[in-house]
Amino acid sequence: MSDTVPSCTHCGNQLRRWLVPEGSNWPSERLWVCFNDDCSYYRDGWTWMREQYSQNISYRYACEPETGAATMIPVWSASATRDRIIEEVGAA
Repeated sequence: MSDTVPSCTHCGNQLRRWLVPEGSNWPSERLWVCFNDDCSYYRDGWTWMREQYSQNISYRYACEPETGAATMIPVWSASATRDRIIEEVGAA
């Protein structure tokens, strides 16, 4: 995994390492994920999912660490999935 922390293509914030849940279909054990609540991708996702699917959920931008391929993770609240953020040892 590269030491370079990628940025969100929607808001420019640095992405955070996130531990993929067991049994999921993602090919990696970890993803880079945007946890900026002001990110337009996350913020506008609430309206889009309500209008398109009548669901009260959104999504956060993510990317595969090995390939850089864009993906997303679904969320049902602002705090959802934050417990899987991997805090790096010595991180500021």
